[in-house]
Amino acid sequence: MATTLSEAYRNHPLHLHHIIPLDFSSIRTLPESHAWSESNDSDNIISYNESLSIPIIDLMDPYAMEQIGLACEEWGVFQLKNHGIPLSVIEEVEVESKKLFSLPAEQKLKALRSPGGATGYGRARISPFFPKYMWHEGFTFMGSSGDAKKIWPKDYEKFCDAMENYQKQMKILAEKLSHMILNFLGIKNCSSSSEENKWVGSTNHIGAIQLNFYPCCPEPNRAMGLAPHTDTSFLTILHQTLTNGLQIFKDGSGWVPINPNPNTLVVNIGDILYIMSNARFHCALHRVVVNKTKQRYSMAYFYGPPIDYVISPLVINSHVPRFHALTVKDYINIKAKNLGGALSFISTTSKNI
Repeated sequence: MATTLSEAYRNHPLHLHHIIPLDFSSIRTLPESHAWSESNDSDNIISYNESLSIPIIDLMDPYAMEQIGLACEEWGVFQLKNHGIPLSVIEEVEVESKKLFSLPAEQKLKALRSPGGATGYGRARISPFFPKYMWHEGFTFMGSSGDAKKIWPKDYEKFCDAMENYQKQMKILAEKLSHMILNFLGIKNCSSSSEENKWVGSTNHIGAIQLNFYPCCPEPNRAMGLAPHTDTSFLTILHQTLTNGLQIFKDGSGWVPINPNPNTLVVNIGDILYIMSNARFHCALHRVVVNKTKQRYSMAYFYGPPIDYVISPLVINSHVPRFHALTVKDYINIKAKNLGGALSFISTTSKNI
């Protein structure tokens, strides 16, 4: 699976300076390379709207499907409780993630992601699109967390077992949510009569875990943990530790914090589902700000169709398709070159395609 996704990245390799994170353990002042206020309005960096709150949905509620659909239409994101993933599974992956990021930089660099690779340790893949670096380091794996063996040649089993168990649990939840969302949209044959839509619930899908670490920052108002972006995935399921930082942009309201809520997971809509819904759902533009005294960790699970799957918008009644159909791989290639402008390249009113 990692190999197939790497095929999509191979034509757009990064430079090593875009991959290797700063050794945050040795930093006491904010370096110019990470000082975002040099090229951005600092008010825009720290401003957000605390008067709004992200919907919290109980998956056991008999009306959960309708509530999820409405949240996708209005927000593109929601928090999910009674999701069925044991707390012990989440706690174990959090502990192992903290162990990973607490290692010396030279040890983590043994699993450095290759310039055209999809897995391993390094900076966020969106780094080249921004003039400053982010106060962040990450570790990505798919299927098997084999890169951990490079870091712990003899003692990798506990880390790998925790991550693979977490990934299996997340896949089950992602499949359940995907069926509910597609049914809400009226795509009821996603795993039955339509051969091309059988990816939901099958092994023929893209599933990835992204571990994120945001160290304490000496000047958080001038830094950025993760720059504004949307996920390429069909949907993303996120566990975040109890430190604020994640924010979503809502038209007319600005940046709205997604405050950590115990025993809930954050679910957000990615580009692929946005396209499939014909822009009926919001695509969740989000960012992460950092903290001076508290570290923050998060564990994201990205779920979506295989790279050869053709994404096309659902068109009902008199609506016209707002996007051209294309494969997941082709869309990844477009986004690798354009990031935030990728959707405009496949718009039916755009001259770019």
